[in-house]
Amino acid sequence: MKNSLIPWKKQAPETGFEWSKNPFELLHREIDDLFNSALEIWPLNRRHATSDYGFELSETDDEIRVKAELPGMDEKDIQVLLEEDMLTIRGERHEQHEEKKRNVHISEMSHGSFHRSFPLRTAIDRDKLTAKFKRGVLTLTLPKTDQAKAESKRIPISTD
Repeated sequence: MKNSLIPWKKQAPETGFEWSKNPFELLHREIDDLFNSALEIWPLNRRHATSDYGFELSETDDEIRVKAELPGMDEKDIQVLLEEDMLTIRGERHEQHEEKKRNVHISEMSHGSFHRSFPLRTAIDRDKLTAKFKRGVLTLTLPKTDQAKAESKRIPISTD
């Protein structure tokens, strides 16, 4: 991919003649080089690459299951909403305050609110929903309605 901002995909420099065809090419290349050099020293670990919360949505013929990793949260700080065909998980992790005065040198503790929504493309039996929270993992079980179970059918795929 030409002019990529990903530092491990560097390309050979172009000659001066080629960039002169487009007056903004040199500026574009210099900005890319600036970002590439900044990304080489940026700490590319999980904390900066993704959010602090992991989500998994799976489905069987009978139900949809959603798992959410919510470390450092209590069940009282989590809200689950099912509105029409949209499932939303909201939560807030509160900042921990210590009474003792300390000189903090590094802090990778995070706090604040989040929300994540999932569109559901099948009818859910709203009377049989369950939500369990254990050891920082929220597990939602969303049973499908009998009508939705009857409408869904797996179609076998042959290799012939």
